[in-house]
Amino acid sequence: MTENNIKLERTLSLKAVVLFGLAYMTPLIVLGTFGVIASASNGAVPTAYLITTVAMLFTAYSYGIMARTYPVSGSAYTYARKAIDPRVGFMVGWSVLLDYFFLPMVIWLIGAAYLNARFPEVPGWIFLLGFIGITTLLNVYGLKLASKVNSLLMTFQILVIAFFVLLSVRHVFSTGGTEALFSLGPFVGEDASFTAIAAGAAVAAYAFLGFDAVTTLTEETIEPKRNIPRAIMLTALIGGGIYVLVGYTTQLAHPGSDFINADSAAFEIARMIGADLFGAIFLAGMVLAQFTSGLAAQASASRLLYAMGRDAVLPRKLFGALHSRFHTPVFSIALTGAIGIVALFLDVLSAASFINFGAFIAFTMVNLSVIFLVTRDEEAKRRYGVLRGIVAPLIGALVNLWLMSKLDVNAVILGLAWLSIGLAQLIYLTRFFRREPPEVDFDESEPEPAPASLKANL
Repeated sequence: MTENNIKLERTLSLKAVVLFGLAYMTPLIVLGTFGVIASASNGAVPTAYLITTVAMLFTAYSYGIMARTYPVSGSAYTYARKAIDPRVGFMVGWSVLLDYFFLPMVIWLIGAAYLNARFPEVPGWIFLLGFIGITTLLNVYGLKLASKVNSLLMTFQILVIAFFVLLSVRHVFSTGGTEALFSLGPFVGEDASFTAIAAGAAVAAYAFLGFDAVTTLTEETIEPKRNIPRAIMLTALIGGGIYVLVGYTTQLAHPGSDFINADSAAFEIARMIGADLFGAIFLAGMVLAQFTSGLAAQASASRLLYAMGRDAVLPRKLFGALHSRFHTPVFSIALTGAIGIVALFLDVLSAASFINFGAFIAFTMVNLSVIFLVTRDEEAKRRYGVLRGIVAPLIGALVNLWLMSKLDVNAVILGLAWLSIGLAQLIYLTRFFRREPPEVDFDESEPEPAPASLKANL
């Protein structure tokens, strides 16, 4: 088989893509970060998630428009370069790399930390390398197997969440009766101010990282123009609904924000509502959730690198090549795995501190891409109009910028440093902006003889 015949295969259904997005988001993260968000919002976790869900739905709608217009891998990177400018697209892609590149590392680090807490006699680096090795091998083999693994692990994760909600409801009912189950307390917190809730919402946005990742699977999805926009909205809506519900019932079971340790508050609550047995089950669910999320995060990161490699923004021979047998971007998958090893020298806080910065940049630029598309393209203007094509994405962009302003100042500084490195690379590629960054035509109807002609299978 020649290199030009190697193609990404369309094997993923709508259900598989939605599960992939939810796996990336890791619904259990609402419990893993519950104490942190409760502390930031003064005990108004469901309100913080409600605000973030609304913001993400505006952004998801914009993602759907762009995915329908440009049904190729690359996500925000592709949308910005095609709708706005190739140089802007490069910087958006660089911002997305901040999220995609480091998120698998953070996920594996968290999973290893949970296991090390349960089995302190085993060195933490063994758990970390185990996470990296297993997920890397599964992703090299292909997403078809990965999606099946996701389905199984997502089922267990949802069961753990369901039992947590039911046990929380039982605990509230046994202590306060039926009236206690219907309270505005979780939404208003302990005299929570709007500023505090906004700070909690900025942290809560971390739980939504991944709803947009499904767009990177466009070239491997059946009927992408129909299924990708649906998958984006369903992933954001289902994920947000889970977060608000779990935040509400958990906040009912444990009002306020007073915990022994905010970072592990959910374990404290799990033991309170279900004794040690449920605490152990919850721990198992958290570890499996990190594995599932890491599998999806690494796959999405490698697809983004593959798209950038095909455009020769990154070295094409390395990043733009697919394995002759597995039809997967093996080099990019291995690279994300290797970066995960850096976690051996970091803690969770330092590794995760600036991920949201890249995500908010990407979300904002996708919303702005819709505005540029509608103002420049007459057909798009007729199809979406002013309300759907300009007003809605503008609201999405402004809300994301507002949430980004609530991030920790250190996260912003680190994010700006990352952007500076990307700008230096852009200057090098464009010879001080005298030329556009390399671009590949994604139109599958016009095959090219160069290695960049690797295309998706219709």
